[in-house]
Amino acid sequence: MIPWRLECYEELGSTSDLVVTRAKAGEPSGLAVLALRQTAGRGSRGRAWSAPEGNLNLSILLRPTRPAAEAGLFSLIAGIAVAQALAGQGAQGLSLKWPNDILCDGAKLAGILIDAVPDGARLDWLVIGIGINLRQAPEILGRRTTALAAQGLVLAPEDAARAILARLEPLLETPGEEIRAAWLALGHPLGTKLDIAFAGQRRSGLFAGLSPAGELLLQCENRIEALNTGEVLLANG
Repeated sequence: MIPWRLECYEELGSTSDLVVTRAKAGEPSGLAVLALRQTAGRGSRGRAWSAPEGNLNLSILLRPTRPAAEAGLFSLIAGIAVAQALAGQGAQGLSLKWPNDILCDGAKLAGILIDAVPDGARLDWLVIGIGINLRQAPEILGRRTTALAAQGLVLAPEDAARAILARLEPLLETPGEEIRAAWLALGHPLGTKLDIAFAGQRRSGLFAGLSPAGELLLQCENRIEALNTGEVLLANG
């Protein structure tokens, strides 16, 4: 079992920045940092992550045994853990959007940010940053957002953090094939038409599954492309 060490702070700039600093200093696996207020949170693709008080701001340090080539699986693992933890608290209408969003009835409820440093063929450390709209849903231009409170559910950040850690631990040793299957059960169905924005480009195709490394497989006419980065654009969020 992982000896989780949950540290709670009234306020931090960024939980992930603190955990990355601790990782570089040699902190063992299992550190989890929770901030009740976060003033400089980081989202995906360099965006800021707004974190009103009452929402969850959590970062987790791992020193994984999986090879560096499978680093992409950790976004899937974290998404599954968050969805399972929230469903266990009564949340409904949850789904996953590749690679790092948790949706509720098509609106963004939570996001995941991965920081990792390889050490040869393995990972030296990996930090999972998780932000969940528990109480309030900040506005995101062009996106629908929601909060758990919109379903009448009240969940304290520390309780949410402990629920996520409990769900995360067994997933860390789950074979990749089972991880992909669990994600697909919550993700966009095979054959869904997707638009992917990346590096100033846009690619359209049909969702064809996930690669062993956690990449999105996109069927474009008569070929399948594996994408390891990009933003999935869905009509409903």
